[in-house]
Amino acid sequence: MKGIRVKIGILAVQGDFEAHAAMLEQLGVESVEVRKPADLESCDGLILPGGESTTQLQFLREEGLSEEILRFAADGGAVFGTCAGAILLATEVLNPKQDSLKLLDMTVLRNGYGRQVASDVVHGPSKLKNAPLEMVFIRGPIIERVGPGVEVLAEYAGKPALVQREHILAATFHPELTDDTTVHQHFLGLVAEGSKQAAGSAKS
Repeated sequence: MKGIRVKIGILAVQGDFEAHAAMLEQLGVESVEVRKPADLESCDGLILPGGESTTQLQFLREEGLSEEILRFAADGGAVFGTCAGAILLATEVLNPKQDSLKLLDMTVLRNGYGRQVASDVVHGPSKLKNAPLEMVFIRGPIIERVGPGVEVLAEYAGKPALVQREHILAATFHPELTDDTTVHQHFLGLVAEGSKQAAGSAKS
């Protein structure tokens, strides 16, 4: 996947967006910081990083980015949300209740079991590789339910930690804070697949 010719947008409001950019650079992939709708126009994929989900959602709405992201996803653009980004993608956010983009059929608890998952570094099985996947949790949300068609790619403490439906991917942990590029490579595969489909549609 190294050197794939796509451009990935990274929502650059707060949180660890620079770590995602560094991971993509390591893979030879161009990225661009997204702060307004025009920034997304040339992107083949979009990453919604960690941070504070209510602050991010307010920013997306004020800047008109929420509508642009929904349009981007509807057109087949791949979207990857990590931690707070996973909350933004969920169809239902509870504990406390919050609105969202509703792009991935799942119920997410912002403060599961009375608090968010404590900061920790763990290793667990996944469907992406034979070796254990490193997962860095920083007060991560908990995925309580996934809907039909949502595939669980990795789990932590008996709960889904990495889930996907078609071109939408969500992680409750921070893959950008590890040396393991597995999750980002998987996302880039979704991006490449969407780019090929878009190119095919343009030719037809």
